[in-house]
Amino acid sequence: MTDDSEAGLNRDPSGTSASEVGWTPIEPLESVGTGRSFVSGEPSGDRLRVRYYRRERDRALVGKIWFGPGAEGPPGHAHGGSMAAVLDEAMGVGAWLAGHAVVAAKLTINFRRMLPLENEVLLETWVERVDGKKVMTRGRIFDQDGETYAEGEGLFILIGVERFGTLLERASKTLDKALGKPAKSGESGDV
Repeated sequence: MTDDSEAGLNRDPSGTSASEVGWTPIEPLESVGTGRSFVSGEPSGDRLRVRYYRRERDRALVGKIWFGPGAEGPPGHAHGGSMAAVLDEAMGVGAWLAGHAVVAAKLTINFRRMLPLENEVLLETWVERVDGKKVMTRGRIFDQDGETYAEGEGLFILIGVERFGTLLERASKTLDKALGKPAKSGESGDV
């Protein structure tokens, strides 16, 4: 596979290629805390470039990721921690988009093969099941042929609104904006 900059792909602002048929772009997530996302907060950086979408047929969170030189672990390949961080964020975002305000409690990541740097790869995550306050998620990072680089399982815990204060309201507005939902009447839509 060639370097993305040489591939001549139709680029979007994140540096990843345009969406697939049946994928609806999710606007880049804005920070609702004190900083930007460690994983997807630097869309033109040399570490990770992540672009999320919602797959229409099953409402799963999918994405395209570019692992750059700043994510290097073994020579010429992505660091396992960078793949784990992407799966952590994506499984959490997928749970939030499915209506579950959660935080991670346990992540299990299985690395299936080394991921060469400077290639665009794919991501899919979904909520597997909900049991009371426990939200179980799954996800994987894979190539254009469907071969898996890493896969993960996540146990996320529903957090009460009082734990977040106004942060939950701001997060909700950010997710609505990312999904292209109009602001509720009387709101400016600003986050």
